[in-house]
Order: sequence, then C-alpha cells, then structure tokens
Amino acid sequence: MISSLALNGWEKQALTMYEKMRSKGLLQPNEITFVAVLSACARVKPVDFGFQLFEAMSREFGLVAKMEHYGCVVDLLGRVGLLQEAYDFIKKMTFEADATVLGALMGVCRLHGAIELGNEVAQLLLGSQLNHSGVMCNSHAFMLA
Repeated sequence: MISSLALNGWEKQALTMYEKMRSKGLLQPNEITFVAVLSACARVKPVDFGFQLFEAMSREFGLVAKMEHYGCVVDLLGRVGLLQEAYDFIKKMTFEADATVLGALMGVCRLHGAIELGNEVAQLLLGSQLNHSGVMCNSHAFMLA
C-alpha cells in the first residue's frame, strides 16, 4: 500500500500510512518499503524525517541500507538544495557509489545549476569504469553545459 501511494503521486499519504502502521505495530517493513518512503520524502522534502527513516532501517528493523536507499537520501538532500551535504553523504558511504547514487547527485546539481559540483560528479561517473552509454552521454552533456 505504501509503495503504491508513493509511486502514484500520493507521497504525503504514503508517509502518513507508514506512520499509522508503525504506531499501531502493524508494520514489518523491508528494503522495498524503505525505498518507497524515502522516495516519498524526497518529493515532499521532510529532510529530518527522511534521515530518521534511514537510521530506523538498521536501528529498529535490522535492515542493511543498499545503494537505492543511499540514492533516495542523496535525492532528498539535493532537492532541498543541500548539495554539499549530499556529496558528503556519498563520501561517507561504506561502499563505492554507483551510477544510481552519483546520477541522483548529478540530477540535483543540474536542477540547482551547480555546474562545478556537477562536473566533479560527472568526472567520478566517467572514472568509475561504467560501461553504460547513457551514463557516459549524460556526464558529457553536463560537463558541456
């Protein structure tokens, strides 16, 4: 239910549903649940709540954050203009960021006109030996902007 709401433009209702289910003890979230609620957070921009959810994954539910979860947090930070915080968050990851996470940061750099940081992220994408032509094309296009 939470994922359906979040994926169909009802982000606030998805977060409300998550909270209601959690408060009543009806929630047994998995990794997919957290992708849905973190994505919903990124669209309605409650940064503090998003970080609480990210931390609750491991602390309360014993789940290990995956690349998609990190990408959602980067998107959340970036959408509200916290680009440097998003970049710092990526640097603190316990594993190397992939195109999902770096692409999320590059997208919000483009959104906010942060060309210098966008170019730096594009260089990371190019240097990470990714063979996906879409990533390569997007990286070059950003650097030329």
